Amino acid sequence: MSESELNSYRFLSGEEPSDDQLHAIMEEALSDVRRRAEEAKLRYDKQYERLYAREHSKVAQRIENAKNGIF
Repeated sequence: MSESELNSYRFLSGEEPSDDQLHAIMEEALSDVRRRAEEAKLRYDKQYERLYAREHSKVAQRIENAKNGIF
């Protein structure tokens, strides 16, 4: 199905999409959802690593202070 045929269908038109149109619409939606999920996962992982490094640094500093008798 061509992109112009896909773009010509509107859900609000009152007519049902053909099986090909519905399949193409759902494939496009699935592709978009997968892309956005991957982007969200990458942002989450990046933030997690940043927070982990920050907290790890704090704990390492407290351990070092304790070894040196600084409380």
